[in-house]
Amino acid sequence: MSEQKHDNAEDYSSWLLPAVERGLNSAGTVMRKVGLLAVASGPGSFTGVRVGLTAVKAWAELFGIGVVGVSRLEVMARQVANASGFVAASFDGQRGQVFGGLFYRGEKSSWRMVEEEMVIAPEGFVEWVKQRAGAEPVQWISLDPGLFSEVAGWKDRAAQGEQMILAADALAAGVALLGEERAREGKFTDPLALDANYVRRSDAEIFWKDPASHGK
Repeated sequence: MSEQKHDNAEDYSSWLLPAVERGLNSAGTVMRKVGLLAVASGPGSFTGVRVGLTAVKAWAELFGIGVVGVSRLEVMARQVANASGFVAASFDGQRGQVFGGLFYRGEKSSWRMVEEEMVIAPEGFVEWVKQRAGAEPVQWISLDPGLFSEVAGWKDRAAQGEQMILAADALAAGVALLGEERAREGKFTDPLALDANYVRRSDAEIFWKDPASHGK
């Protein structure tokens, strides 16, 4: 196994292809021998998600490789050890918001997304989870736990014994494992239909549709 982490200021679009080549070389293989492409389809930055999906679509078409698109937030939720019941996953969405998703794992059932993922203020996410989970306990995981430290709703849940777990920043292995699981179940993604889940509209789209919002 080989994992390459984008942990510098280099533009992601110029970093990706050399990093993939380094990873393949380190693993002692080449792209034409790869049997599955697993990719996080979002949420995340517009550039990062778009570049990653475009590359995967090109490799799938060129080499005839199967593709599975997965949620970044679900990958994070699955980091919770021995998870059961509700798991709320989140990370910084900028602009005072978080990307958030709520997942449920039954004792005898697989993971499921409770509702569509969102971008929302931290206090709004805590309240939204409360409304969906009701009186049931929730396990929380985030790349940015500090964003919740001053949220009144979160303080109430923390007082009840709930904790905000710090997610591992390296998500590539989790994307690969979840993609492999879906592939074994025959849940492949049509490369032509592989689409980004940005959750939030891009600035270009917002300003084009509503010029008055520029600068707000």
